Amino acid sequence: MATPCQMMKKKSQHPCFGGDHKNSARIHLPVAPGCNIKCGFCERKFDCVNESRPGVTSRVLTPEQALERLELVLRHPVAGPKMKVVGIAGPGDPLANENTFKTFDLVRAAHPELTLCLSTNGLMLPENMERIKDLGIHSLTVTMNALSAQSGAQVYEWIHYQGKKLQGEAAAGFLLDKQLEGVELAAKAGMLVKINHVYMPGINDHETLDLAVTARKLGATMMNIIPLIPLGKFAGMEQPSKDEIDFIRSQAEQILSQARHCKQCRADAAGIIGQDLDLDQLKVSSA
Repeated sequence: MATPCQMMKKKSQHPCFGGDHKNSARIHLPVAPGCNIKCGFCERKFDCVNESRPGVTSRVLTPEQALERLELVLRHPVAGPKMKVVGIAGPGDPLANENTFKTFDLVRAAHPELTLCLSTNGLMLPENMERIKDLGIHSLTVTMNALSAQSGAQVYEWIHYQGKKLQGEAAAGFLLDKQLEGVELAAKAGMLVKINHVYMPGINDHETLDLAVTARKLGATMMNIIPLIPLGKFAGMEQPSKDEIDFIRSQAEQILSQARHCKQCRADAAGIIGQDLDLDQLKVSSA
C-alpha cells in the first residue's frame, strides 16, 4: 500500500515551494532546540523582536504547546482561513529532537488537511526516512553549505553522531555523504525537496553551481541561495551584497529553480510571506 508521501502530487501550496505567497499562510513550530552540528556562523544565544534570521526563537515549545499555538493561529481572522503549512525548522535540527515527531503526530491527528514541512541539516535524514514518510511529510528542506570535505571543514566546527564527535574534513565528509543520500531518498519517496545554501564568498562560492547540478541529479525541486549573516567565527566577514546574490541565483537558475523570495525566516515564524503576523496580536509572546 502506498504511503501518504508516495501518493502526494508534485504540486504545493507551500509559499516556499512556489505556492501563492499572499494566500498561503505557514507556521514554524519551535519544538527542536538540540542540534547535532556546529556551523561556524550559527549564533543562537540571543533573540529580540527585531531578530529575523534562522536559528532563533522567543520560546521553545512542547509538542502540546505547539499544537495550542497552531490552534490559536487557525482562529486568527486573517491567517486562519489561509493556513496551509505547518513546519518545524528548529531552532536546532528537527531530526535531533524526538519532540519533532511527537509534534507532527499531534498536528496530523488534529488537522490532516494541513501540509507538513521539515527543515534539516541532513545528518540524520537517511536513518529517519521511513518515519518521515510515515508522517506524510510533503516538503523537505536540506541545508547544504559545502560540496567537498575541504570546504565543509571551514564551515562546520564539529558534528555529533551516535555518541561520537567528529571534526575537520572527517566531519564534513561524513555529513555530506548523509546529505546526498537523504536528498536522493526523499526525492524518490515523492517529497518536494529544497536545498538551502548559505553563500559565503571565499569559502564555498566556488561550489555553489556544482551543488545546483548535484541537487538536480538527486531529484531536488528547488534551491535557495541565501547570504551569510556574519555571526560566530564569521562575524568579521563581509556579507554578500544583494547584487552578488542576485547574480549567483541567476546563474544557478539555469540549472535548478531558485527560491528568490526567501527572507531567512525564524524558527518560530508565523504568517504569510511578505505580510508576517505579529505574534503579540496572537497573544503567543514568550512571556
